Amino acid sequence: MVDNELLPNLTENLLGTLNDNNGYHDIIIEVGSDPNVKTFRAHMIIFNCCSPYLQRILSTNKKSDDGAL
Repeated sequence: MVDNELLPNLTENLLGTLNDNNGYHDIIIEVGSDPNVKTFRAHMIIFNCCSPYLQRILSTNKKSDDGAL
């Protein structure tokens, strides 16, 4: 079992890694229309764990010519 004193540091490190826009991400979500486009970087593993719908979509891996699912 993880020592309760280590858990806050582990959680903080994990959240820092997930929020790091310059680090690892394997999904880019673009929302809006030009010139008002917002880009979100995400992690496929999080979507797979949290959303059965997105798990099905991502597991098909059918991309269009522009790389969009």
